[in-house]
Amino acid sequence: MSKAPHLRVVAAVIGRDERYLITQRRPSAVLAGLWEFPGGRVEEGETDAEALRREVRERVGVEVTVGICIGRRTHDYDGYSVDLALYQAEIVGAAEPTAVRVADCRWVASNEFENYRFPAADQATMDLLLGIKRA
Repeated sequence: MSKAPHLRVVAAVIGRDERYLITQRRPSAVLAGLWEFPGGRVEEGETDAEALRREVRERVGVEVTVGICIGRRTHDYDGYSVDLALYQAEIVGAAEPTAVRVADCRWVASNEFENYRFPAADQATMDLLLGIKRA
């Protein structure tokens, strides 16, 4: 029996004016249409910070500085599992994020997150960060 793939994924929590940057997965992506903090898979030989800077640049076209890790969560999906690490990050300079390799990107207040569908790993980590208890 083969072991399910195990993915290392990083995401950036980028805040500005009481809002956070979230991105929508493209129609061709796994978990299409769901929203998440910008980020992606850590490639072989990359540190989390290197992967996060690359993924944010590729997805929303801005450079970021990566701060501390503010949450980690492992989530098992059907056929694979994801180790998600969330990092505080800040956009360098005055660049404005744009949807490059994502369907959309938006600045959203934390009390508006419930209006967006997030993948289970992201939802669990966000709930932990925001102190939300779900039934």
